[in-house]
Amino acid sequence: MLTLAMIYEAQRALTWLARVTPLTPAPAFGENVFIKAENLQLTGSFKLRGAYNKLHNLSPEEKERGVIACSAGNHAQGVALSASKMGVKSVICMPAGAPLAKVEATKKYGAEVVLVDGVYDDAAREAERLTKEHGYTFAHPFNDPYVIAGQGTIALEVLSQLPEVEQIVVPIGGGGLISGIAFVVKQIKPGCKIIGVQAAGAPSMVNALRDGKPEELPKVATIADGIAVKKPGDLTFTYCRKYVDEIVTVTDDEIASAILALMETQKTVAEGAGATPVAAVMFGKVDVSEKKTVCVVSGGNIDVSTLSRVITKGLTKSGRITELTTKVIDQPGHLMDLLQAVGSTGANIMSVEHKREAKSSEVNSCVVSMVLETRNPAHVQQIWEVLSQAGYEILD
Repeated sequence: MLTLAMIYEAQRALTWLARVTPLTPAPAFGENVFIKAENLQLTGSFKLRGAYNKLHNLSPEEKERGVIACSAGNHAQGVALSASKMGVKSVICMPAGAPLAKVEATKKYGAEVVLVDGVYDDAAREAERLTKEHGYTFAHPFNDPYVIAGQGTIALEVLSQLPEVEQIVVPIGGGGLISGIAFVVKQIKPGCKIIGVQAAGAPSMVNALRDGKPEELPKVATIADGIAVKKPGDLTFTYCRKYVDEIVTVTDDEIASAILALMETQKTVAEGAGATPVAAVMFGKVDVSEKKTVCVVSGGNIDVSTLSRVITKGLTKSGRITELTTKVIDQPGHLMDLLQAVGSTGANIMSVEHKREAKSSEVNSCVVSMVLETRNPAHVQQIWEVLSQAGYEILD
């Protein structure tokens, strides 16, 4: 079972490899909000902590057999780097849909990567099969006391960096990160609240706590691939039930907005899972008005192509990009009148599509679709009002 002594021992073991990540104010999200930047950890994620601590505690015989792990990417990189530092063979089973950046980084750290169709849970089953077939030592990404102890070292750093902390908001996938943080905090500063955040498309721990036992979701769907876990661990479920005060969920649109906001205000890149605590704060899922709150940005390993799509979604969610469709009379000058009306509002026209033949248009009219660069939702509403007053019908 997990003990506070195990956490302190993990902190000592990690001294030569893991970074003490910065804790910085984030006034854009609230005067009481701080960011714990685990995206600046070696390998770009907190997972290095638990992975290294697990391997550090293996026997010589277990190391000799080689280690195997299953991961959507971050635990994979942590195990791969830790194994390479120790001279241990590592095999990582990853979902075939894992971000390319995470797959390539895992290979570069020295691991043999096995891509498995499906999500994390499918990769886990393949890792179990290979463990039996080849005798590897299995390094579970979250349901292991040494892994949880490694993740718990984050709490020791937070309590040292901000002794007056009153609330810590943490992403939840399988539950290893929040289990370690919650365990430490409730031993040292029990009055500090621990709030978990899950993606709405993968609420496995939310359901487990509601129903009183870990259950497997039929499917998960979220841009936060690092926490797209169908079933939490029995060990992490126990710790969450005992030590976590509350769990909330955030949508993919909210996550995308948080990624964008972190880039613009904190000049930091977060992956979907890492941005969930900030999303919870931004959209009022967590009250930060009176409590000094730390958001654990757990990782920053996001594929560049994914980041581009996420930025677009975030801009749309925050009213910075707007798609608008209306109709104009199909005669010279009417399209120009529409564009001038839009331009008068201060919106920047990014693209225009003009269709003469459309199901929604009359014989003497055509449909015009525009993508606009706007300031915020209030600006979007202003554009709609200006066009409506000018006689234009806004189409769905």
